[in-house]
Amino acid sequence: MTASRPPKKPRHLQASDLRCVALLATEATQAVTAISEGVHQSILGTLGAPSGDTRDKTWGLTGLIYQSINGVTQLIGKGVASALTRLEPLLQRLEGEADESDERTAVIAALNGVMGDRLQASSNPLATPMTLRHAGAVLDPQQPALASASGKLLLVIHGLCMNDLQWTTRHEEQTVNHADALAKALACTPVYLRYNSGLHVSQNGHALATLLEQLVANWPVPLTEVSVLVHSMGGLITRSALHYATQANLQWPKYLKNIVFLGTPHHGAPLERAGNWVDVVLGSTPYTRPFAKLGQLRSAGVTDLRYGHVLDVDWQGHDRFRRKPDSRQPVPLPQDVACFAVAATTMASRSSLADRLIGDGLVPLHSALGQHDEADRQLVFAPERQLIVYGTNHMQLLGKPEVTRQLLAWLG
Repeated sequence: MTASRPPKKPRHLQASDLRCVALLATEATQAVTAISEGVHQSILGTLGAPSGDTRDKTWGLTGLIYQSINGVTQLIGKGVASALTRLEPLLQRLEGEADESDERTAVIAALNGVMGDRLQASSNPLATPMTLRHAGAVLDPQQPALASASGKLLLVIHGLCMNDLQWTTRHEEQTVNHADALAKALACTPVYLRYNSGLHVSQNGHALATLLEQLVANWPVPLTEVSVLVHSMGGLITRSALHYATQANLQWPKYLKNIVFLGTPHHGAPLERAGNWVDVVLGSTPYTRPFAKLGQLRSAGVTDLRYGHVLDVDWQGHDRFRRKPDSRQPVPLPQDVACFAVAATTMASRSSLADRLIGDGLVPLHSALGQHDEADRQLVFAPERQLIVYGTNHMQLLGKPEVTRQLLAWLG
């Protein structure tokens, strides 16, 4: 009798990670070189020396040296990446078919949130593709293989720098997952979304609208309703997807019955606006201007959180690092869908200052509740469809049993 092999432990590293690191190292070297050249030119500029093609570029022999450094870096980076690409199949055979660890998934999700747009632009394998998932496995929207499916679909969408596995959390020694609780109580099938949160919200909105259309068209049993449970940025992506699906006359919005927003920055987050002020301050003098590039490494997804952008028109044709007033096109809540808002505050009670500045530590209370000083930007949630959780931060919203109870009361 042959002894069965023990299951392989999930991997923290994969064969492709070597190539990914090489690509990131190349980008980092070029970024540091650009900052160094900018500082060099700023100093020369005060002495009246001419600049190169732009005010951050040096001229003459100095400029040639910096061009050579960039050229050599790019050449070495491509060579290393090419060699590692040829080596990957061998390394993959050696490491077997073990799944990636939860820790690795979390790290990659965080990296995508911070610089996912750059990862995708450079074709880095660490860039996360948008996928639907059920029971921990990828779900093909054109052929959804589900052991059992009900006519009720619950779509679950995570926030910035996160992934679908992080909906399961711990609270006082007990496991909490709002989606699992809803699925059991309401006899609905939960499907989780995993996506690159460093891309523009509207880019993810377009992709989600298309993905949902395919899923609904191929759902294995007659579909009766769709509900959506979102956390943080996931709410902006949902509103974006619904807007573009309605414009394109797609079918899935006709099934949409409920949307529950947990800590969604409908009108932005002050931390990103503070980051934008850092850009302005660093760019105000020729000596500090090159270092503004460090602040500009943050992703398009992060800068969309300045005011809560959900549409292409909100960012296209604009320098996303340039300070400007809120010029978003208003996108109201859908009229025929029951919309619920859960907001958190780290304070024990409400105050006007805490509501606007503190909130859950990332999202102000008025932003999570859709409140705005301008009437056309107001997102109107009925009073009975609002919940404020006190003494709770942004991430703790995912693990509060009282939130689960309220969701069951609303959707049940």
